[in-house]
Amino acid sequence: MDAGNPEQANRRRMKVRCCVVGGGPAGMMLGYLLGRAGVDVVVLEKHADFFRDFRGDTVHPSTLQVMDELGLIDGFLKLPHQDIQKLDGMFGGASVRIADLSRLSVKYPFIAMMPQWDFLNFLRESGRRFPSLQVLMSAEATDLIRHGDAVTGVRANTADGPVDIEAELTIGCDGRHSVVRERAGLEVEEIGAPMDVLWFRVGRRPDETENLFARVEHGKMMVTFDRGDYWQCAYVIAKGQYEAVQARGLAALLDDVVHLAPILKDGIADVKSFDDVKLLTVAINRLTRWTRPGLLCIGDAAHAMSPIGGVGVNLAVQDAVATANILATKLVDGLPSEDELDAVRRRREFPVRVTQRMQVIAQNNLITAALKPGDQPAPLALRLITAMPWLQGLTARLVAVGVRPEHVHSPTAR
Repeated sequence: MDAGNPEQANRRRMKVRCCVVGGGPAGMMLGYLLGRAGVDVVVLEKHADFFRDFRGDTVHPSTLQVMDELGLIDGFLKLPHQDIQKLDGMFGGASVRIADLSRLSVKYPFIAMMPQWDFLNFLRESGRRFPSLQVLMSAEATDLIRHGDAVTGVRANTADGPVDIEAELTIGCDGRHSVVRERAGLEVEEIGAPMDVLWFRVGRRPDETENLFARVEHGKMMVTFDRGDYWQCAYVIAKGQYEAVQARGLAALLDDVVHLAPILKDGIADVKSFDDVKLLTVAINRLTRWTRPGLLCIGDAAHAMSPIGGVGVNLAVQDAVATANILATKLVDGLPSEDELDAVRRRREFPVRVTQRMQVIAQNNLITAALKPGDQPAPLALRLITAMPWLQGLTARLVAVGVRPEHVHSPTAR
């Protein structure tokens, strides 16, 4: 859109070096790192708060290491969370162990199960000490501002009215339904996923404890997360089958849930209608190109991940760390060239491709088998992992540390 359009003359304007669109893990971590480096940066979050039930809760050792390198780990681990080292499940009545993080040689050999809104609020509060960082809540990006072929900022609606944000660099961190990448015309390569997820919460008594992570039985699959005073439940269905689930009725769905996880029996009444059940459409995709002149996409805006392994949050954080490592110093002085922006893709594309490939293998060999009608034995790969503890360490490394984890090398402003 032409920045000189006279119809926009009366819009409020602001000018920054970098505008980050999206206040998720990638956006908030990148905002923190750029603010720490002294870059004039604003983060736009379209909601008034971070409270979204569907946000991922799994903070992996790779992210905990980043928090440690930033000097934030002590305060972070004081937030309410649960430490998980062993990922156990039930498959057709048989106990299986998916991964054992205690076998990892890392500083923080556990997954911190923490509501993502607490993680994001912590980053926002920690970043208040950086005068060059602004976080604008209730600020929804609606379009890009262009000058010729270059992106020169963002048009947004805020609580104080519409605003044009002139930025030398715009970074899209606005998730798998990214407005930024859509307005930029960036091509998305769809890889596909065989399932969707029904997301709901069930009340939890203080004395209820269970370490099972995933449950599979009679062609049905569910994952549960302990969030302190309630269980967050992810009921897996075959892709496109939500209408069939609704046609069977809520009672039938809840009967299946309680059969899979009897511990939910007392709290299942919290699910009163399908209004309490959110459909999460699972997708795996990635951009073929992450940049335009003056524009970069990272996180889910560049590569949507399956919920398998809970890696999405952590890959987004890794993207943010790599972006700051590569661009922070350049942004202090001016606008990086598109080739310099593309260095982020060149750094991060390999870990993304390998992780997505592992997710596709898991989908084809585990999820598809789990959703087949009738009783199914645990797949051979899962039985081998359960039987060989050293393999549990390998799966733990692939899930919890990932491929080529990033470390903080971006500068700290004086």
